[in-house]
Amino acid sequence: MSDPHRHHPHDGHRPPAGRWRRLTHRLTPHSHESAAKVDSALESSARGLRALWVSLAVLGATAIVQAAVVAVSGSVALLGDTVHNTADALTAVPLGIAFVLGRRAATRRFTYGYGRAEDLAGIVIVLTIAASAVLAGWTAVDRLLDPRPVTHVPAVALAALTGFAGNEWVARYRIRVGREIGSAALVADGLHARTDGYTSLAVLLGAGGAALGWRLADPLVGLAITAAIALVLRDAAREVFRRLMDAVDPVLVDRAERVLREVPGVRGVGELRLRWVGHRLRAEVALVVDGEATVRRAHAIAVEAEHALLHAVPRLTAALVHADPAPVPGEADPHLALAHHAPG
Repeated sequence: MSDPHRHHPHDGHRPPAGRWRRLTHRLTPHSHESAAKVDSALESSARGLRALWVSLAVLGATAIVQAAVVAVSGSVALLGDTVHNTADALTAVPLGIAFVLGRRAATRRFTYGYGRAEDLAGIVIVLTIAASAVLAGWTAVDRLLDPRPVTHVPAVALAALTGFAGNEWVARYRIRVGREIGSAALVADGLHARTDGYTSLAVLLGAGGAALGWRLADPLVGLAITAAIALVLRDAAREVFRRLMDAVDPVLVDRAERVLREVPGVRGVGELRLRWVGHRLRAEVALVVDGEATVRRAHAIAVEAEHALLHAVPRLTAALVHADPAPVPGEADPHLALAHHAPG
């Protein structure tokens, strides 16, 4: 079994086979020390924090511009959009706390560390999106029943465009960084920013319709935007739910199995499990090796298999590899003593 403390992150490079793999491995500078793993984890968390603070600054500036227009126009629709953007900016707080917690070292109680704090933050963000959808729907219905005139339309339209531009920029930035570091919560937060951009467009379209004398334009567009928010909510909730349930992309499982079978000395791949802990992956795998191999040889095969996994699976920072002896005809299953502990 390989030492679970000797891991290192790699960027998904597949290990070439045979001599070429050994040669390129020696010529390519990379670290096998646990310090490299920690540095990479801290760097990904630092990138997440940087994305949050930059987003907070952009959305804060957007909300200030909109609030100034609200003060001179008295637009209730723009006021709601301003409050919505402010709430979106504040979602950076729970996610920022999660990133800070995720950088703490594992303890005797939290032996896997604090990476799952990101998943809890993802739940908060999904609930915030849901609240936004409810608020948008309620406001749209209220305005449909009681239409109100919109004044200072040019200023309101400019503020609405500012809100959309700010939110869309933040959405793209958060989603890109979230996917690069493997943070489902940051991706969900980016989707939330995108819903706020849709709300800003609703203000713009509604104000345009009102300028043309159609008072129902604003509430009808608001209902359409509520439906769009609901679709984004579904995607964000599904992503966070999958992360909470330890779901991974099946492509990663297939890639891991394929790479493990190519490791010299591996006769078969048994149980293979991958799970997310925050924005980092952990793996557990059982390999079949020659039953006559020495303990040292079996351990060397396990280490080589772990090494191959760390190269092949992006954001994998820990792997626990167990070596099972190849079965011999007539030999009892070595795991028979554990059979009664298996779940029913």
